[in-house]
Amino acid sequence: MTASSGLRMYSKTSERTQQEQLINRYAPLVKRIAYHLLARLPASVQVEDLMQAGMIGLLEASRKYDAGKGASFETYAGIRIRGAMLDEVRKGDWAPRSVHRNTRMVTDAIRAVEARTGRDAKDSEVAAELKLSLDEYYGILGDTMGSRLFSFDDLMEGGEHGLEESGSHELEPGRGLEDQRFRKALADAIANLPERERLVLSLYYDEELNLKEIGEVLGVSESRVCQLHSQCAARLRARLAEWRSR
Repeated sequence: MTASSGLRMYSKTSERTQQEQLINRYAPLVKRIAYHLLARLPASVQVEDLMQAGMIGLLEASRKYDAGKGASFETYAGIRIRGAMLDEVRKGDWAPRSVHRNTRMVTDAIRAVEARTGRDAKDSEVAAELKLSLDEYYGILGDTMGSRLFSFDDLMEGGEHGLEESGSHELEPGRGLEDQRFRKALADAIANLPERERLVLSLYYDEELNLKEIGEVLGVSESRVCQLHSQCAARLRARLAEWRSR
């Protein structure tokens, strides 16, 4: 064995050892993130599946982490772990076809009302556009939220654009500028949402409160928060319709 080949073997062994140390040290982070997400997901999602996906994300983080970019490993790994878990949830789309169909119906109704009135569509107006009672409309919103909690992250059907980058995928060459433009359009759409819907999004995605906690802040029921979240996602899809057609 030459000296150079020996150095290469030592380097690879050392790298594997460092990866193993990182994985062992940050495995509790995977569990913590998994249970945090689980509290915001339907009962059909199993924590074991989240943790398995999270460990894959942690492994990828240990391989790709670059300390020279400034972020700590824990911060970087957290993003990768959470992204891998969200990928797993999205792949196992548990929503029945009727939910997707109703989601599109609500989106189209909101777009039609707002195009006609030039202002935010009211609940009663959307229900009337759908030829439903207000209770029936709220029922659809509740079903949508309960079956697909990440509807806000998956605003663009088909997954071409989303609120956050996946933890396990890199942007394709040439997609960076398009992604920036979408994010700008999304930010503008969020800024122009009705105040209560903006607050729901802020509390849910930025403050990471669950639906019950948001209800306590707003002084409404958990089911009403669920409806507001679903309606907000539909409103954003309606206002970003041009991106869905690309």
